[in-house]
Amino acid sequence: MSFEIVEATITDIQAALDAGEITSKQLVLMYLERIADHDKNGLTINSVLEINPDALFIAESLDVERTLRGARGPMHGIPVLLKDNINTGDKMHTSAGSLALADSFALEDAFIVTKLREAGAIIMGKANMTEFANFMTNGMPSGYSSRGGQVLNPYNISSPTGGSSAGSAVAVACNFCTVSVGTETSGSILNPGNLGSVIGIKPTVGLLSRSGILPLSNTQDTAGPMARTVTDAVLMLNAMLGRDDSDAAMGSNYGRIHEDYTDFLDKDGLQGVRIGIPRDYYFEELTEEQLALFNASVELMSEMGATIVDPADIRTAREISYSSVVLNEFKTSLNAYLSRLGPGAPIRTLKQIIDYNHAHPIETLKYGQITLIEAEYTTSGTFTEPHYIRDRATDLKLCKEEGIDAVMKEHQLDALLFPADFGARITSRAGYPSIVVPSGYTGVGAPFGVTFSAKAYQEPQLIKMAYAFEQASKVRKPPSLRSFI
Repeated sequence: MSFEIVEATITDIQAALDAGEITSKQLVLMYLERIADHDKNGLTINSVLEINPDALFIAESLDVERTLRGARGPMHGIPVLLKDNINTGDKMHTSAGSLALADSFALEDAFIVTKLREAGAIIMGKANMTEFANFMTNGMPSGYSSRGGQVLNPYNISSPTGGSSAGSAVAVACNFCTVSVGTETSGSILNPGNLGSVIGIKPTVGLLSRSGILPLSNTQDTAGPMARTVTDAVLMLNAMLGRDDSDAAMGSNYGRIHEDYTDFLDKDGLQGVRIGIPRDYYFEELTEEQLALFNASVELMSEMGATIVDPADIRTAREISYSSVVLNEFKTSLNAYLSRLGPGAPIRTLKQIIDYNHAHPIETLKYGQITLIEAEYTTSGTFTEPHYIRDRATDLKLCKEEGIDAVMKEHQLDALLFPADFGARITSRAGYPSIVVPSGYTGVGAPFGVTFSAKAYQEPQLIKMAYAFEQASKVRKPPSLRSFI
């Protein structure tokens, strides 16, 4: 078979499928072989947590459908990995990386999974993740879970993977799947996307349904696509769209969702836009190498017709500190999710998860569970704590009104540009969209990206800019999977 799977895009694969050069069943087998060779053997990347036992049957049925009726659309027969906190009503588990939930099965697909299946996607398996979206304890490395172990960065073993969607990013980077789905509360798509040299779209909270996703925060959670190209990420975004009246956050999207976001894939998308650089605070952790990569990216954007406002500092950046919002929302959100798993579910509450871990400390408590304990025993679950109410209001004030909204209005900006994922804390608390795009590699091979961010439902503008930058820079390269530095 002459088809080259490494770095193959959705468009490449569809052309090969339509030409009869390959079938979806063969495609799944090719990905599975790569997983066997490199994820569970050889380098042992450890990004894939579980394989759908029906993946080949699904692929074969979609091949038959293609022959008889044609393809449903761009996602027909495309293998997808889901982060392990996204429900599938099939033979796979949904555990958020926890051994306490290792035997947990969802009763039905998450809303976005239903949409992906309707589009013809093959749900090939679940990706490893930082356990409970890095909300289990302090000091646990990103990409580690008691159920799945440690995900490694394929570009440099000494570099972190980022989290919590570590497996989703790394599996895409290593060509273990075509595209994947991650979730974000505060950087969990942007951070591993940056460190894994892949595209990550963190949508506006309310653009995609959160129903059927094991939660962390009721106000900040969202799913999003991860891919090797902006085009593939946008095609995935299209496939997950749909109205879900059971998710209250979607009430704000009336008239603000576009049917086809590929309309905004514009190679000239940087011409005439105004991009602000919030240098104060957000550049303090950059190395000289990373700063040079960022500045080179800004120079390229300027050459492509963007007006760069530098600096465009966010006046509240240094006022944004610890917030109790996620801690207070976690227990109630998780318990509500667990209660909907059905009467046969082995674990029904956060307290039962804590008790399970205490009973199996060697297997589950390598790094402890102090955050789970704090969430269970220091929060009421009723959202009546004065500090929670004040912190939620403060987050909206400092991150939205007096933060991003103010700086964008002051300088008449179309977007903000952050180094790596350093803007995730402010954009996530605002519920605003971001797209991370690879921008280069350091001398030791560690990936580095830039993140475009804007106000609610400004995905079209961000897609234009991200696509134009990607097409002009073309820096992404796959990891060798042969040796570490």
